[in-house]
Amino acid sequence: MSKLAVVMTPERAEDVIDPATRALIEQRFEVTWAPGISPETVAALSRDADVVLTSWGTPHLSKDIWADGAGPKAVAHAAGSVKKLVDPVIFDQGVAVFTAGGRIAWSVGEYCLAAMLTLARRLPRFDGAIRAGGWKQTAYRGHELAGAKVGILGASSTARALITLLKPFGCDVVVYDPYLSDERATELGVRRAELEETLQARFVSLHVPNVPETQGMVTRKLIEQLPDGAVVVNSSRGPAIDQAALLEHALDGRIHAALDVYDPEPPTFDQKVLEAPNLLLTPHVAGDTEEGHLALAGHVIADVIQYLDHGTRGPSYVDPASWAIQA
Repeated sequence: MSKLAVVMTPERAEDVIDPATRALIEQRFEVTWAPGISPETVAALSRDADVVLTSWGTPHLSKDIWADGAGPKAVAHAAGSVKKLVDPVIFDQGVAVFTAGGRIAWSVGEYCLAAMLTLARRLPRFDGAIRAGGWKQTAYRGHELAGAKVGILGASSTARALITLLKPFGCDVVVYDPYLSDERATELGVRRAELEETLQARFVSLHVPNVPETQGMVTRKLIEQLPDGAVVVNSSRGPAIDQAALLEHALDGRIHAALDVYDPEPPTFDQKVLEAPNLLLTPHVAGDTEEGHLALAGHVIADVIQYLDHGTRGPSYVDPASWAIQA
């Protein structure tokens, strides 16, 4: 029987492992539950395991764990990015890495759709009016998402989730991603576009990784070219957009924005920003749902079992060739 080491705190295990998955791993593996997650404890348990199940809070898995041919055959990360968890050099030793980022992506997609609809219909403004004792706001009228042009930056897993959710709305979806082929765009039901055209849509959503090429990609000039009344959603990375310029255009009422990520985090805003009715501000929670978190371990473990039994690489498998553009 293969050995599996669960190297996360008991609290995190309760957060990301649902009862069905807990029963599955106890049945399928000889399981060791880490008594703590110090680097020394994690390294010792990992060296003796065939599979390591990790999550948020798990310390970096040093490449030394795999020295002299030892170490686990697979790392299953019940969380998002694995860039701070492992060194890419372990791929050269045949180690398979899996991430639950694809499952988190669905939660993010739902957040982006909700943010678009909330701001398009001007719900924060109307909610504020009611709370202040008012009623109809005749100077304002919301807009529909149906049939609108939606610009998406990056064809990541979160973008693909949003694209799926947008299908019933019949939107004209354009995507800017230098790595997106025409064939793949057709499969997704979207059009490839240059960055400038993408930022001229009424709805814009960012889905790019935090890499040097994406930092500052949405410049002040591009923000100035957004159509009046545009809705911008950033659930990816704060540095991807000129935050100061975006806030300026939001505060003068020209555009609407939903920000779940910031530069820096946590942000410090003045009262004007905090009271702006056309801003939706959330604390980096786009991927954080009860159902989503409980499904994370199951998402990766299912693929790990298929990999160990049949050598197949399921959707949570991390392709070493795409490491440079991983989130």
